[in-house]
Amino acid sequence: MDPVARGGRHNGREAGGGGARQAAGDGEPERSGRAGGARAARGPLVRDVSAGGVVYRRLSAAKPPEVALVGRLHPRRWALPKGTPHTGESLEGTAMREVGEETGLEVRIVGTLDQIQYWFVWGGVRHFKTVHFYLMEMTGGDTANHDHEYDVVEWFTLSEALRKLSYPNEARVVDKAQQVLGTAEGDSAAS
Repeated sequence: MDPVARGGRHNGREAGGGGARQAAGDGEPERSGRAGGARAARGPLVRDVSAGGVVYRRLSAAKPPEVALVGRLHPRRWALPKGTPHTGESLEGTAMREVGEETGLEVRIVGTLDQIQYWFVWGGVRHFKTVHFYLMEMTGGDTANHDHEYDVVEWFTLSEALRKLSYPNEARVVDKAQQVLGTAEGDSAAS
């Protein structure tokens, strides 16, 4: 297995990025924070990389932009689409592919937004993960065509997305998108 891919997807699911919580079905809590945050689990350390995006659309100049979130119904979780690179794939290419697969949307990258980092333990192995996020504009596609990795894909205004997101680190990324898109509270279009 490609060392970059190890730990990024577990049982076909991408871990989020936030405070201590259960990883995707392993029964061991994830831990975020600085290097000391995952010291409870000694042993090998794997450095993981993922890429994803904040996908937006503007239905009209009079309406606020909306962003697409991917969700799981049980337990209820909302996240940004993201995933791990294939061997030799660029971060931008990974972000475009993963967003397309997970949302069913066609997108173009507008710019770089931010990156988040967090620790987690999976199968007794410590992982330190960096996720690179891009601002993306929807150019086509349909959320009904998303893959099986998530149960639903829905559109939310930026302010709604900030309330719905399950992971604080990802909410910080959406907040940056809101600043770049020039919206106040995500509820009024930029002039």
